Amino acid sequence: MPLSYMPPAVVKNFQGMISSSPSMFQFFEMLKKAANTEAPVLIRGESGTGKELAARAIHTLSRRVQGPFHALNCATLTRELAISELFGHVKGAFTGASQNRKGLFEVSHKGSLFLDEIAEIPLDVQPRLLRVLQEQTFTALGSTTPKAVDVRLISATHESLRQVVEEQRFRADLMYRVRVIPLFLPPLRERGQDITMLAHRFLEQLNQNASRQVLRIQPKALEAMLSYPWPGNIRELRNVMEYAHVMGEGPEVTLNDLTPELRGESPPGTEDNIKSRERKSILDALEVSGGSRQEAAEKLGMSRATLWRKMREYRLG
Repeated sequence: MPLSYMPPAVVKNFQGMISSSPSMFQFFEMLKKAANTEAPVLIRGESGTGKELAARAIHTLSRRVQGPFHALNCATLTRELAISELFGHVKGAFTGASQNRKGLFEVSHKGSLFLDEIAEIPLDVQPRLLRVLQEQTFTALGSTTPKAVDVRLISATHESLRQVVEEQRFRADLMYRVRVIPLFLPPLRERGQDITMLAHRFLEQLNQNASRQVLRIQPKALEAMLSYPWPGNIRELRNVMEYAHVMGEGPEVTLNDLTPELRGESPPGTEDNIKSRERKSILDALEVSGGSRQEAAEKLGMSRATLWRKMREYRLG
């Protein structure tokens, strides 16, 4: 039985990104234009907004579609691991390097490489990255022989790279190399129609493999969802709908079916209050998870690295 819900008049599915929001329609058009170039692209967006989907769309719509697409999250890389992952290493380059290993630039030749959270790449690795962008050559760790490579770089970050440069965590010359085409991916909280539409779409998917059949969302529950800041964005919304589908009973999602983070007062729209609500959401998730950061990150719909950064920002230990 279909859900009791009237979808928006216009819903677009662009390379797996589904939206009814004019701001997203504009973003889709910008992705098409970016795909027609070879210039490096920087996607700015919060955790869970779909930055890798956007990067894959650029690759798929580009002339490199027949080439490889590889992705790497830079958030937790040490210097040695970053160099090895990006540029490879030769046998004996360090303890445990028992054989040669190709890096992502080499295996992405004639294709695209997506570096998520590029602002987190270690500062002393950044000159190597700058060199490969300027000269299209790289040198594996432990080697002295440069190799030529043809790779289109697509990067992403949740931070302002200009701010990171001011904090001396990122090289200004590298910023200008990776930020040739900046694209801004809107957060879910700014796409009210999408919250409702995606919530119902997720419920339809969940109905297919469950004995419980949810037909509607209670108005009070929907009101709470529309006022929530969604720090984990679409990923968090999917998790919340799955939680509600499992924990609730009957044909509708009620306010009590939602996760603890959504069952509070409707937050005011100021940035300070949004941050306060996000901090409380993290504390609640950690409490429910018994202090497990991995489990808390999954509940919030964000990566463990993102949770760690936010805990540091809010001084949560």
